[in-house]
Amino acid sequence: MTSTLRFRFMSVLLALFWVLSTAQAAGPMTTISQLTTDWQRARDYTKEYLDAMPEDGVNFKPTPEIRSFAEQMLHLANANYNFAAMASGKTNPFQGKKMEEMSELKTKAALTKAVLDSYDFVIDAVKGLTDAQLAENVKMGQREMTRELALAKAFEHQTHHRGQTTIYIRMKGVKPPNEKLF
Repeated sequence: MTSTLRFRFMSVLLALFWVLSTAQAAGPMTTISQLTTDWQRARDYTKEYLDAMPEDGVNFKPTPEIRSFAEQMLHLANANYNFAAMASGKTNPFQGKKMEEMSELKTKAALTKAVLDSYDFVIDAVKGLTDAQLAENVKMGQREMTRELALAKAFEHQTHHRGQTTIYIRMKGVKPPNEKLF
């Protein structure tokens, strides 16, 4: 290998090392401020879904084998608590409970409160973290991931289940809320 070629090779390796070390030193890709904003938007958007569903549609199932509207929303809420507790270390007030099976939460008022409380729990959990803590690892069952990734998976989960309820609202003759990306 010629000295010019060796110099170029070493230069490329040093540049690559610098890029990788800078990316790792940068920490999480998301900040607490951005997470808080995103979760507040998700809370507001989910409230619009809850408000849109008429009282007589709360326990509506499009087919017998799937969850009702309330069960979908309570499943979403249960996961919000689970993921946020795991990511933050806060105690999950519904630990060991399946909210979707709790009949006392299946009125419109109780459902709305339960679901919005789960978002408040997530938002408070996020606000209790620092940007640096987002890069720390936590265990979720057999998986290990960063707090940031756990919160991203929670966000993905709530988006998925809220989206599923769009058809429930339409089947009750109501136009679902417009999308809120920002």
